[in-house]
Amino acid sequence: MTELEELVLTPDEQVRGVRVDSAMFMMDWTGEDHPGQLAAFVAGRVRAFGEEPTDVDTDVVYHAAEADPTLRRGDFPVRLLDHLSGVLANLGYTLVVRDSGTDTYEVMVALTGERDLTGLMHKGLPVRAWDSEPEETLVSLNCPNCSEMLVWQLSATETLADERCDCGTPLFDATGRPLPDVTLHD
Repeated sequence: MTELEELVLTPDEQVRGVRVDSAMFMMDWTGEDHPGQLAAFVAGRVRAFGEEPTDVDTDVVYHAAEADPTLRRGDFPVRLLDHLSGVLANLGYTLVVRDSGTDTYEVMVALTGERDLTGLMHKGLPVRAWDSEPEETLVSLNCPNCSEMLVWQLSATETLADERCDCGTPLFDATGRPLPDVTLHD
């Protein structure tokens, strides 16, 4: 049995051979299909471990979003995940995400307490605590000169210092920051 299964499945689920995928919630980068789905999933997983969750509610996030004129498409799911990550931490659980490299959040609830979550994998892909830094970062932009779309997948130690487009246009300075005319995709 893998370490991940021991964290995200109850002992009964492990004995019955339940697969990790059945304890995963998938949410598109734009958000839930219906308000409250993610909170219901999180509460259900906490209940599966035998506890009655308290404060697993996202109403406060919805109300704050309604009053925020700076909220952009794609920001709201991150706020939901941030909020629920904090709620779970207070209960001894960790919100974990499988880094599949897609625009879908693949979320699980792990019973962790103070347990370290480094090095976890599922189907060959890394699984990490939501509030931790990903091992790799995806950077994309359109060249301001030729409009070619450029994409890089960088490890935590890599930068795009002095990177140029194939057309020769400089994109990043010597420290890896985008030049003033370069806009990164969110």
